[in-house]
Amino acid sequence: MVVPLNSPQPVFNFPLVDEVPDDEQDTPLPGKHLSGIGALGLPEIVFGAATFHTVYNSTDYFSSGTPLRTVRLALRYGVKAFDTSAYYGPSEIILGAALKALENEFPRQSYQLMTKCGRYGPTQAHFDYSPQTVRRSVERSLARLHTTYLDTVYLHDVEFVCSNPPPAGSHSVALVDKAAEYGLAPDDEGKILGEGDQKILDAVAELRKMKLEGLVRNIGITGKEDSRMTLTSVLKLRTAGYPLPVLLRLAILVLRATGEPLDVLLSYSHLNLQNDTFALYAPQLRHRAKIRQLLTASPLNMGLLTPTPPPWHPAPVGLREAASRAHSICVANGWGRGLPSIALGFAYRKAKELELPTVVGLSNLQEVHETMKVWRELNSETGDVAKKRRAVEALAIDQFSAFEGWSWASP
Repeated sequence: MVVPLNSPQPVFNFPLVDEVPDDEQDTPLPGKHLSGIGALGLPEIVFGAATFHTVYNSTDYFSSGTPLRTVRLALRYGVKAFDTSAYYGPSEIILGAALKALENEFPRQSYQLMTKCGRYGPTQAHFDYSPQTVRRSVERSLARLHTTYLDTVYLHDVEFVCSNPPPAGSHSVALVDKAAEYGLAPDDEGKILGEGDQKILDAVAELRKMKLEGLVRNIGITGKEDSRMTLTSVLKLRTAGYPLPVLLRLAILVLRATGEPLDVLLSYSHLNLQNDTFALYAPQLRHRAKIRQLLTASPLNMGLLTPTPPPWHPAPVGLREAASRAHSICVANGWGRGLPSIALGFAYRKAKELELPTVVGLSNLQEVHETMKVWRELNSETGDVAKKRRAVEALAIDQFSAFEGWSWASP
């Protein structure tokens, strides 16, 4: 349920803050709090509010006290940044209502809000990067989130809009011998390849106007794989990986064409147990595109690295089976919490090494407690526990050997 810009907003019967429980489950467990990381001082874990979408939860869930309690517990743990989008159904509405209800305990200046504009449906026909629509979208996000400013606004999934998408191939080749094919050779930097590239530059210009007006503090771009590809397409493009080369090319384009770099860039599903290609691109994005703040998202690879991946996930049968084996192996080797715990630990460690905040989808109190438990374990593990984690991690990674670095194409 993506709400068009010119349509009435859905209405939910939200409980008041004093109508929801506030008991032991709503209290952070004792331990280390999150620290800031990167140029924007974001917490190491950012609350991914895509979970406030009908793709992940029911409308009954939205009208319950669970979203409010989940947001409150995360804030109490120090998860004081939120990632959402106009594309995530009622996510901005749900998140905004929760934060409004909690404003006495957590005033607006105590957290950061990051949202996206430009994408309003599942296909390329549902993208609109025109300056007028970008402005209307940001204005609606401000109203939905009950705020006078947004800390970050991204252009959502730029790979659907840009000109001259690169050929199929692995991500790494775009940085070396096939750079020219991806528009990443030194002589190609800053070239506008067509109408789509210009649309992106025009949208960036409009966001920068709103930045001068004080409505937006940072602007950026995002990219990820499309979750609606057919199995035939997935198998045909097994080694394909569009977004990272596209994100790098477009970030360089903005820098060269405007003389000013983007502030922020977010990449999904590229720093996890099965695919950690973002580690290759982070230095390039920082040095060639001069981006101050990078973020990674989806440490569980859109739910793939769980015992039960969502039915819409584009991974082929072989990759799903590998995830299932990896979970069983984690449990059989003494890691009772299974693959999700091992995968989160891997992603958080890699992100910290690269100084990247990680956007993590959170739906309920248990998930907040669990993700903080994993993060704390990584920051306080003794040698024996760390050694055991790495050993189990290696066994899990081995199950994905046939799919190492694999990603589905987009768009």
